[in-house]
Amino acid sequence: MTNQTKQSTNWGAFSVLISVFFFWGFVAASNDILIPVFKKAFDLSQGESQLVSLAFYVAYTVGSLLYLGVSGLIGEDLTNKIGYKNALSLGLVISALGTLLFYPAANTGSFPLMLSGLFIVGLGFSLQQTVANPLAIALGSIQTGSQRLTLAGGINNLGTTIGPLIVSFAIFGSAGSGDSSINIESIKIPYLVLGLAFLIVAVILKISPIPDRPSIDSLEDEKGENSRKSALSYPQLLMGMIAIFVYVGVEVSTASNLPAYMEKDLGFALGDIAPYISLYWASLMIGRWTGAVEAFNLSSGMEKIAKFFAPYLAFGVFLMVNSIAKHDLTPFYLYGYIILVLIGADLASKGNPARMLLIFSALGMVALGIGMATSGMTSVYAFTSVGLFCSTLWPCIFTLAVSGLGNKTSQGSNFLIMMIMGGGIVSWLQGFVADSTSIHQSYIVGVACFAYLAFYAWKVSGILKAQGIDFDKKISGGH
Repeated sequence: MTNQTKQSTNWGAFSVLISVFFFWGFVAASNDILIPVFKKAFDLSQGESQLVSLAFYVAYTVGSLLYLGVSGLIGEDLTNKIGYKNALSLGLVISALGTLLFYPAANTGSFPLMLSGLFIVGLGFSLQQTVANPLAIALGSIQTGSQRLTLAGGINNLGTTIGPLIVSFAIFGSAGSGDSSINIESIKIPYLVLGLAFLIVAVILKISPIPDRPSIDSLEDEKGENSRKSALSYPQLLMGMIAIFVYVGVEVSTASNLPAYMEKDLGFALGDIAPYISLYWASLMIGRWTGAVEAFNLSSGMEKIAKFFAPYLAFGVFLMVNSIAKHDLTPFYLYGYIILVLIGADLASKGNPARMLLIFSALGMVALGIGMATSGMTSVYAFTSVGLFCSTLWPCIFTLAVSGLGNKTSQGSNFLIMMIMGGGIVSWLQGFVADSTSIHQSYIVGVACFAYLAFYAWKVSGILKAQGIDFDKKISGGH
């Protein structure tokens, strides 16, 4: 373990790897624009419209089960068999095949075919995520593993910031066109271009410096104990699977139900909602760029400066892309003050993933509570700020859940990716709660999700310490 603590990040391999994180974000956030469009075009209820999220995110579970099945048939872990680069490239090719379905689906106006295309894209993403997340942790020291995932997540959210704007422009045209010119056929070109990008990156990955079989020693616990037969015998993983389920659930459902809330309760036109969806996903980018500062091993003084600079740099990216899209930026300047809460929470966590998970989950509950208790733009800002507090939860949960798994890490990663289906199921659940109560009050579903995450943060610290893993010691030892 002592050798691994001095291991520096393989930036050459990491810089290529993060390209796939961008694609995940682009498609996931674009779904939030497709949901209200499909709802209106196909005359769906709020619950039925969430089938978009359900089809996309359940594909992760189906993909993970297929991964386990294939691994069982060949008698070896699929990724270990074909190599990390081949697995990533294969996942990109599968996703590219899914984008091809958007062409006939758009031409025929077929909702089931649209869902099928999203499902196949999600299947490819499932394989990519199974490989890419533990690989990001393995490309350097365990101390900065969660920060590397946070940095990759920041690139992911560059995609989530841009995606809604591009898809909205393709459907509605220029800003301010409202929802009077919805054209389902217009979505086929962006997704065909996206499919071509998938194929290009698949080729680039094949010739990249990404290791085919990276060392996973940095993911083993300090005692070197790894005699368990299955990754599922580790309590941190079992509880972490539920944590991933509810985390992805609250992250996705908060955004995917926001357009309906803004349209129905606040009177927004569909074409004017995209900047706020972009702000939600940009909030995750803001938080992840902040958390990623620690991955660069800066001096203490420079790190504190960067902690204030990075979030506002990310916020500047959001303002820039919306300015290019000719959206009015005036409503968003106030958000700069809310970012200060994020900075304070990040500093208070001191880089410990369990502490960060606890603090940010508590703030997520507060944000949803404020959103439910208020109305108008105050509630919109409260709901979008959930993105700030979701921003670093994925790397925190993932790092905590796979710590100590050693050569069971790839298996554990697959189980975690399987639980991404929470994004679809929780969104679908919130949609039906909204149909029976109101969209405004349906966010109680998200409060329950954050409550479990806070519990996991508290519980997992004791579990890992019992296995000889103490992130406070590791963090202090690495600086």
